[in-house]
Amino acid sequence: MARILISMKDAFLKSIDEVAQSEQRTRSELVREALRVYLKKAKATAPKNAQENANLLENLLD
Repeated sequence: MARILISMKDAFLKSIDEVAQSEQRTRSELVREALRVYLKKAKATAPKNAQENANLLENLLD
């Protein structure tokens, strides 16, 4: 399995960890699921919505 390195604000990471802990799963599992949902949504929208989707993801990572 490949690994990636991403940067995010400490407060955002804390929020991720809190949700992961409440759902009794790892941070990686939670992030993978969030990206699966994002990709499924992105495939369902027209290419003209690509910028809107990129902005959505950017806001999630802020």
